[in-house]
Amino acid sequence: MKARIIVTLKTGVLDPQGKAIESALKSFGIDSVEGVRQGKVFDLEVNASDRASAEAALKTACEKLLANTVVENYAIEIA
Repeated sequence: MKARIIVTLKTGVLDPQGKAIESALKSFGIDSVEGVRQGKVFDLEVNASDRASAEAALKTACEKLLANTVVENYAIEIA
């Protein structure tokens, strides 16, 4: 089973990397871009017997390693 986990900063958390990307884009003449926020994407293969067990394993992976749940949100997509 294929899965994708998208990790993003929570609203209100400062994003210095996003600001740096926005500044770099503007320096390249791309002035129409505003409010850049960066995140992480993880593509995984999950060996699980069903969707529920795959989702449970992925949630555990996010909570323990892939996301800092104090400042980040995550979304799990299973294909």
